[in-house]
Parts: sequence; structure tokens; C-alpha cells
Amino acid sequence: MNTTTQSQAQTAVAMRVIADHIRTIAFSIADGQLPSNTRAGYVIRRILRRAVRYGYTYLNQKQPFMYRLVPVLINTMGDAFPELAAQQTLIEKVIKEEEESFLRTLETGISLLEKEIPQARQSGVLDGKIAFTLYDTYGFPLDLTELILRENKLSVNTEGFNAEMQKQKERARNAAAIETDDWVVINEGETEFVGYDLTAVNTKILRYRKVKQKSKEFYQIVLEKTPFYAEMGGQTGDSGWLEGTEEKRKIEIVDTKRENNLIVHITNFLPINLTQNFSADINFAKRKATERNHTATHLLHEALREVLGTHVEQKGSYVSPESLRFDFSHFQKLTKEEITKVEHIANERIRLNIPLCEMRNTPIEKARTMGAMALFGEKYGETVRVVKFGSSVELCGGTHVHATGEIGMVKIISESSIAAGVRRIEAITGEAIENMIDLMQNKIADIQEFIGNVPDLRSALKKVFDEKSELRKQLEEFMQKQLAEYAEKLLAKAEMSGDVTVIKHIAQIPADLVKTLAFQLRARKPEKLRVVIGSVADGKPSLTVLLSDDLVAAGANAVTLIREAAKHIQGGGGGQPFFAQAGGKNADGLGKAVEAAGN
Repeated sequence: MNTTTQSQAQTAVAMRVIADHIRTIAFSIADGQLPSNTRAGYVIRRILRRAVRYGYTYLNQKQPFMYRLVPVLINTMGDAFPELAAQQTLIEKVIKEEEESFLRTLETGISLLEKEIPQARQSGVLDGKIAFTLYDTYGFPLDLTELILRENKLSVNTEGFNAEMQKQKERARNAAAIETDDWVVINEGETEFVGYDLTAVNTKILRYRKVKQKSKEFYQIVLEKTPFYAEMGGQTGDSGWLEGTEEKRKIEIVDTKRENNLIVHITNFLPINLTQNFSADINFAKRKATERNHTATHLLHEALREVLGTHVEQKGSYVSPESLRFDFSHFQKLTKEEITKVEHIANERIRLNIPLCEMRNTPIEKARTMGAMALFGEKYGETVRVVKFGSSVELCGGTHVHATGEIGMVKIISESSIAAGVRRIEAITGEAIENMIDLMQNKIADIQEFIGNVPDLRSALKKVFDEKSELRKQLEEFMQKQLAEYAEKLLAKAEMSGDVTVIKHIAQIPADLVKTLAFQLRARKPEKLRVVIGSVADGKPSLTVLLSDDLVAAGANAVTLIREAAKHIQGGGGGQPFFAQAGGKNADGLGKAVEAAGN
């Protein structure tokens, strides 16, 4: 096959790959799956990157191009699949951001790989360490390395790559090494979670074990019954207390985790008598604050879909007593107006005091027919828990307020991007908003007191800034006048070196004013002039050299002069042939520096 025919074949293959892959990617995004580094999202990312690489190598596409194919795909398949047109903006935005990100990685990776290919040809195999470096340091996927090597009739030492990967995993494990003792069984049985209905319960310890992590020891306890919610689904775990009926000593439960579907309570100490009965009480205030934030995420999710569109889907959340964080699919930054509208919708539903409608053990198909929102890619059992607040219906295992009025108010405090096509909002509710308002009011009161307790703060501040601007203008005019007089005095005391006027002077003024002074001297005497001024500001010496254009034309150079002279002040500098400045450390050498540059 000649070169032309081979090139044509490669081009044809590349175009077929891209056409096939753009369909897969667009349909996946329209269905709610965004590129990511995990699970289904990683498959989409790899497919997209493979297509980008074909375009880069065989079609000379060095800029994002695949997103421009989306309208063509919609024209071809949009009638049969209207979801494509409905999600067109999101699809284009996500693909373009992914392309831009990967093209930067691709260019670096291909360049490095091409340098290694000649060495690999000797054995026919690329060293696994090199492939791992490309992957770990530069983000260049192994499958892409393998693809490029196959095209060059080479392979990669996957055993070496896997060995390096294993070493990295071991380093990560050692950094967060956890040593766990065996479980000590006190009572047989399984844990019953009663936290949806109760905040305190009488219980027994089923088992416990000691855990060591980074020289710190703590204990994991499993209870017969527990009101403690274990961290899951973005909601942080409960804390509280475990009190024995015999000892009357409270053991603090600092956190609650879920390990292998087991609810474990984290404590720093063990009760002396492990067989006695216990009272397990959650920290009620923290639980209620968490519930306010969790219910607020549901209301914000619904409000975001109403304001931005039905393409908005939850991509993650974090709910703690202090605040909430909600990640969702969207293709651009929210405007202030959109954020305000989302807040107003959510707060209106809070004021309506909508009661919680909770449906446990609901068949998954029934939940779907109710319109319950589910996390894309999340695995659900045959029965689920449905949490409903009016028109907000979601599958959720977390704890919630009994009615939305308990939230008080929700306030979005930040909005940002965390990935291509994924935005994040952070918000606070209830008491946290009170504290924020108190802080803001105190700050405003301090400012008002500082400027005389005026009723119209904005007008007063504007007046202050206007006056400041006017004073700065007056000061600059005054300084210009003073510098002009200063320049006249320096010219009057100037020395003559042949037919050249030489001004050598040390002043106690900042370097920026020295520059202005030097140019004022140059304006007054544009020919046959050499100016050398040393100055000290805040204990730091500086040196300024200015030459007239005719001296520069004759071969003089301010940069050369200042570099030699600056050695006396233990410094250095530079500039242009007609003007240069230098800073230093030794103010005592300033006189010698001025003499050296002036002679």
C-alpha cells in the first residue's frame, strides 16, 4: 500500500470512529450521564478521548471539533430521539470542555511517547514504568498508549505498568494505614436502625473492636438498636452519647459510619462494663440542623430544575449540621438573577410548611411512576424509601424535617464549577443564616459608626471615595509641582563633564517619584544629559540612571552603567539603554553607586 493510499485509509477509519463515537457520547449525555473518572462516566470519557485522538492524529484537528458535530447528529437522528435537541446546549458544552481539557493532555503525552518510541523499537516493547509515568504524571490513559504503540507495531510491558500501579496503591494505603483488631462479640444479633422515628433508645452492645490509624486509637461499637444515622448518601453521620444504666458514665460517640452495610459507632473510650444495658442518645441539635440542610437540598434541586431546565440532575451532595453542598448537571455559571430565583422558590415552599410524606419499602417501579428523582447510575433494591415534600419527590435514605417550615430559610452562599458540565452550590439554613445576618449587621453598624452614623450608608461611602479620589488628584498635582521645582534646583547645581550635563544626587523619596523626577529633567534638557539619582525608601536603596537620546546614539547604555554601579548596593537591575533602575540591600554603598554611574 503506497503512502497516499495508507493515509486515505487512516482518514476513513478516523472519520468512522468519530461518527460512531459522537452518537454514543451525545446519547449518553442526553440520558444524564456526564464524563467523569468513575464508573459509567469514565467509559464515556474514554470513548470521547479516543475519538479526539483519532481527529488529532489523522485529521489534524488540534482544536475542539466534535462539539460542532452535534447539530449534524440532531438533524439526522433528532426526529427519532427528541432528547438530543432538548439537551443540545448541554451536550455541546460538555463535549467542548472535555475536548479542550484532553487536547492539552494529548499534545504533551504524544510528544513524550514519540520520544520513547525509537528506544522501544529495539525490543518491540515500551517500558511499563514509562507508560505509568505518562498515566500518573501527565494523565495519559494506558489504553491510548497501547493504541498508539499498536499502530507502530509495538506493545507495552503491562506487567511493569501494573507493578508501578500496585506500588502507588501501597504508598496510598500506607499513608492512611488502618489497623483493626478482631471483633469482640458481646451479644449475638443484628443492628436495627430506629433513627427515622426515635432520637434515643435503650440498647445493648453487640460487638466492638479497637482501631489504630496514624498512631491514634479509637473503637468501633455495634449496637442492637440505634437511632444514630450512619454517614451515607452525602449526609454526615450522627454524634451523641452512650450511657450505661449501671455506670452512669457518658461515652461520647464522635461519629457514625457504615462499613459493609454495618452501622458502627466511633468512640475514643469503651464503657467499663460492656454487658450492661445502655441508653443511646443522638446530639439532637446537630441532627435537626443536618435535617434542615438535607431537606433544603431537595427543595433546591426542584427549584434548580424549574429555573434552569429538566437537564439538571443531582451529581452529588454533602449535608452536615453547618451547611449543605449540592452538585448538579448544568453547562454554565448561574447568573445572580437565577440564584435569586432559585432561592425565592425554595423559600416560598419553606414558608408553606409542607409536611413530610415518607413512604418506606416502596416498590421501585411504583416510586418511578410517582416521578421520584433518582441518582443516575445508583443501584437500588426492589424496594426504596421515597421522601416527598409537595411536588418534590426523591428516593432518599437520609433523615428530614417533619415539615419544611422547620428549615426557617435557605441562602445560597456560593456557586462554582467542579467539572465539565457540573456546577456546585453551597448553602446554609436556619440558625446559620441568623449568625450570618448578625455578622453582616454588626459590620455595617461598625462602618456607619466610623463615618458618623449617617442614614444613607451608600451615599456616605460614595462621598468618602469621591473625596479620596479628589485628594489623590490634588496630591499628585502638588507632587508634580514640587518635583518640577526640585528638577530646576538640580539643573542649577548640575556638573559639566565636557559638554555633557551630569546630575548626581541622593534623595529620600520613593523610586516611582525618582522616575518622574528623572523624566522631568529630561524634558527640560533633552540633549547631552546624564542623570544618576540614588534614593532610600523604607531602608532599601535604589539607583536610577537616565541618558539623553544623543548619548545613547553615541554608544552610552544606562543598563551597562547601572549593572556595574549596583554592585555597591549589593543589588541589580535593568531597563532600556536610555533608562534603567536597580534595587539593592546595602544603603551605605549608595554614594559610591551614584559616583560610579555618574562618572
